[in-house]
Amino acid sequence: MSLLVVGSIAYDSIKTPHGSADDALGGAAVYFSLAASHFTPVRLVGVVGEDFKPEFVELLQSRSVCTQGLEKIDGGKTFRWAGEYSADMNSRETLSCDLNVFENFEPKLPTDYHDSRFVFLANAAPVTQLSVLEQVDAPDFVMADTMDLWINIARDDLELLLSRIDGISLNDAEALQLTGRKNLIDAGRAILDYGVTTVIVKKGEHGSLVITGDRTVPLPAYPTATVCDPTGAGDSFAGALMGELARTGSVDEDSLKRATACGSVVASFTCEGFGTDRLASVERAAIDSRLTEFCDGLRITHQPAIS
Repeated sequence: MSLLVVGSIAYDSIKTPHGSADDALGGAAVYFSLAASHFTPVRLVGVVGEDFKPEFVELLQSRSVCTQGLEKIDGGKTFRWAGEYSADMNSRETLSCDLNVFENFEPKLPTDYHDSRFVFLANAAPVTQLSVLEQVDAPDFVMADTMDLWINIARDDLELLLSRIDGISLNDAEALQLTGRKNLIDAGRAILDYGVTTVIVKKGEHGSLVITGDRTVPLPAYPTATVCDPTGAGDSFAGALMGELARTGSVDEDSLKRATACGSVVASFTCEGFGTDRLASVERAAIDSRLTEFCDGLRITHQPAIS
């Protein structure tokens, strides 16, 4: 089924203990699209400046990403971000962040996108995310991402958004911040009270929690020994997750677990290169091989003790 993503497109300059990259293709919507495109075609809505390289548009199009919703601002500059990771890569410092054309981004969906059945609202101001909901007809499943900034400065808009969507993807610190809880399971269940039916709590290298009205399912991250750059891993995780859901057209518990496994595996590839390089080059056969290994490793046969 059709999958729409609305979010940032950027140039990233990244420094990690393993090297650096300047002006790499990045942005939440780009990582999401490249990840999701391994599972289903993607409709992309975002904004760039006139400095955005044509070869990056061609790359997206070559990966079944429709760029009809890509807005180019003449005379404008593309969003730029620069960051440096710590020695253990568990934290990073933002060195610069120039929103440029993204600062006044007002998403405009092409008419052909209005019937999108699955929708992902990448990290942006909640009021911007809400504006997208006014432009889609009757989607089957809408998930959003958020961050600590919006919890701090736009909480009312964020709570309104949560009441109008189906799922939310956020990291462990954001889940605790949003709810004021001390325990992630308590936090996830408290977020359900805002109106969503699915909460995905990302825990980085420690995996994720899939929380619905009936269950809390913990899933590990794929154990990769090669971590060059974790930038975009969370967006890649969301892209593969939503791509798999859109591919099957189902959001039941089994589908959510399988889609989350897809997210974990694809995110592991993202971390193996700088920026989107590894994500853009990996073949579906490699993803399937790692998915098979990952899912086989999760199968456990329980044998109850005989009393």
